[in-house]
Amino acid sequence: MTDLELRPPSPVRQPPLPTGPLRPRPARRTPWQALHTAALRIDAATPAERDRAIDVLRALAIAGVVLGHWLVSGVVLQAGGHLVGDSPLGHLPGLAPVTWILQPLAVFFLVGGRVSGRSYATAQARGIGYRTWLGRRLARLLRPATAFALTWGLVWLGLVLAGTAHETIHTLMWLAYSPLWFLGVYALLIAATPLVHKAGGRIAVAACLVVAALDASRVLFADSGWPDTLRLLNIPAGWLVPYCLGAVWAAGGFSRSRPAVALLLGGGGAMAALILWGGYPASMVGVPGSTLSNLSPPTLAVVAFGLAQAGAALLLRGPLRRAVTVPAPTGPAAALRSRATSAQFLWAAVALLNLSAVTVFLWHQTAMLTTTVIPLGLGHTFPGLHTSPDSLAWIAARSGWIAVFVVVLLVLGTAFRDREGARGDRAIINQ
Repeated sequence: MTDLELRPPSPVRQPPLPTGPLRPRPARRTPWQALHTAALRIDAATPAERDRAIDVLRALAIAGVVLGHWLVSGVVLQAGGHLVGDSPLGHLPGLAPVTWILQPLAVFFLVGGRVSGRSYATAQARGIGYRTWLGRRLARLLRPATAFALTWGLVWLGLVLAGTAHETIHTLMWLAYSPLWFLGVYALLIAATPLVHKAGGRIAVAACLVVAALDASRVLFADSGWPDTLRLLNIPAGWLVPYCLGAVWAAGGFSRSRPAVALLLGGGGAMAALILWGGYPASMVGVPGSTLSNLSPPTLAVVAFGLAQAGAALLLRGPLRRAVTVPAPTGPAAALRSRATSAQFLWAAVALLNLSAVTVFLWHQTAMLTTTVIPLGLGHTFPGLHTSPDSLAWIAARSGWIAVFVVVLLVLGTAFRDREGARGDRAIINQ
C-alpha cells in the first residue's frame, strides 16, 4: 500500500490594497430618475433670455392641428373594399364650433413671422446675406419634406404595382400629402421676410383688403368661373396677415396689451358677423359637400378668425411663459437639485416638440393612416377607424384611437427626426 504524501496547502494570494481614494459604485438610476435628469438638463440648456412663450404657442398650434386632423379625417371602408375619406363635420354640423379650437394655423404663422423677423434682424447685424440666411431657413423645411415625399412616392408605387383600387390610392395620397401645402406657403412667406420686416403692419392691412376684394368677386361674379381661380391668391394673402403681425411683434410691437385686445375683439366680432349675416360657414376647416370652404382657399372669415387668434395668443404670453419657467436656484440648492418641477417637465415636452415640429406636422397623418391600414391587411375592422363618422359614438371611438396614433407618430418621428437637423441641447439653444 502506497503511503499518501500530504502537500502543504498553497498560500492564498490576496489582491493588492488600493492605493488611491475609493470610488463608490454609481447607483443605478430608475427610469423616473432619468426623466427628472433629462428635464433638468433641457431646462438648464435653455438660455435665460429665450422667450419660452413663443415655443409654447408653437407647440399648442402643432398639437391643435394634429389633434384636429385626427378627429375630423375619417377613412371609411366601402362595400367594394376600397377606402374613401369622410368627416364627422359633414354629418354633425353642430360640431363646427370645435374647429375654433382645433384650427390654430394663424398662431403658427404668427409665431413663424416673429421667429423669422428676429432671425433676419440678427443675420443682418452679423453681416449674413439674405441668400445665406434664406438657404439656412428653408433647409430645415426642405430636408424633412424631401424625405417625406420620397417615402410616400415609394408607397404610391407599391400600391400601384399591387393593384390597389384607385379610390384607395387617391384617399391615402390625399390625406398623406395634405400637410405639404402648408410648408409651401410657409416657405414663400419666409422668402418675403425682408419686405415684411420693413412694413409688416401696412402689408397686413393690404393683404386683408386683397382677401376681401377676392371674396367680393365670388359674390359679384358668381356666374363666371374666373373668381374661383383668382381666389387662389387668398392662400398666400390670407396667411400673410398673421405672419406680418408676427414680424411686427419681432420689431417690438405689441409691448402693451391694448393692440392685442383690439385684435381679439375686432377679429372675433368680424368673424361672428360674417358667419351670421355674410353667409360664411361656421366651420373654420373644409366640410365635405359644402359649397364654400373657409380654408381652401382662406376666406375673409378665416382671416378675421386669425386676427382673433393672434390677439388671444399675444395676451396669453405672460401666463404661458410663467407656466414653463422656474426661477433659477442659487447657492447650494442649485447643485443639490435632482428632481424636476412640473414646469420643467412641461418645458421639456414643449422643447422636444419644437425640435421636431416639421417632422410631427408632416408625419401625423401617416401615423393615422398606418394605424388604419394595418388592421385591414389582417382582416379586421374597428369602430372609429374604418366606420362612417356619422355619430357621436364614432367621435368617442375615435378618441380612443388617439393614443395609438401618438405611439405610431413617436415611432415615425424617431425614424425621421434627424432629417430636420435638430440635435441635442445645442438645437434647443440655437433654434
